[in-house]
Amino acid sequence: MGDDVFRDDPTVRLLEERTAELLAKPAGLFVPSGTMANVAAIRAHTHHGDEVICDESSHIVQYEVGAHAALSGVQLRQLSGEFGLLTADQVREAIRPENIHVPVSRVVALENTHNRGGGSVYPVEQAREIAEIGHAGGAKVHIDGARLMNACVALGVEPEAYTRHVDSCTLCFSKALGAPVGSAIVGDVEFIERVRRIRKMLGGGMRQVGIIAAGALYAIEHNIDWLAEDHANARRLATGLADLPGIEIDPDTVQTNIVIFRVNRPDLSAAELVERMSERGIAFITFGSDSCRMVTHLDVSRDEIDQALDCLHRLLD
Repeated sequence: MGDDVFRDDPTVRLLEERTAELLAKPAGLFVPSGTMANVAAIRAHTHHGDEVICDESSHIVQYEVGAHAALSGVQLRQLSGEFGLLTADQVREAIRPENIHVPVSRVVALENTHNRGGGSVYPVEQAREIAEIGHAGGAKVHIDGARLMNACVALGVEPEAYTRHVDSCTLCFSKALGAPVGSAIVGDVEFIERVRRIRKMLGGGMRQVGIIAAGALYAIEHNIDWLAEDHANARRLATGLADLPGIEIDPDTVQTNIVIFRVNRPDLSAAELVERMSERGIAFITFGSDSCRMVTHLDVSRDEIDQALDCLHRLLD
């Protein structure tokens, strides 16, 4: 192994090259987490006092500890997208004209697939149109692509269908792709050089990290094909949940590997359902006061989906 801060770890360099190639961008950078990937990318694109246009339920709003205000000095202009997906008209309306009284609309940030939207997928044409509007308004366009490969598999497109239109994109290796840890950021060479300095500032220079990069490299070389099976399992799960008493879900809204459902029973809360299923060896999380989230992945088989549904049925009925 080499030292990644000095750029001499061969496994990290190979991972960055392969990821940039996969996402059709000139350069890539390995980082510890998806949060750091988003924080570093947005900081590299912005100046203090700028504005980032995004969906109100996106990861950068809900799960990054106010980092963009604290560390980049930018404000997040939060729009309300359907299932977390913004429309071109919303973005066109939100981009501010040049005016000394208002912040500069410096970045349009999309999340694809969208976590709180239940794994919703941006149609390629919708994402392209938003990117064109953002660029016409002088903004950079960033994709939080933690689950981008899920979107690509769901639509049967290559990542370039999205990334050719944007300035930067992230990819998480430790979610559906199944690696132990790590994410990447891709963009042009000059942008990645700025991000590299920001990564070091944030404490993300990881030294002898090739052993972790090897897991991420394996993930993009071997685990992408698994995603279609994850999606099929998620739809099977959603269909089974819809038949259970006190569970509310529309299976048609499940596009990828995230299943969100509402618990509607006077005798059982979402938190109690999570606790009682955990006692039976089945783990998932609450997603608000009355909802739960289940996620399928390569460690969950079709048979285990059926086992989970059977356990839920016996518990609820």
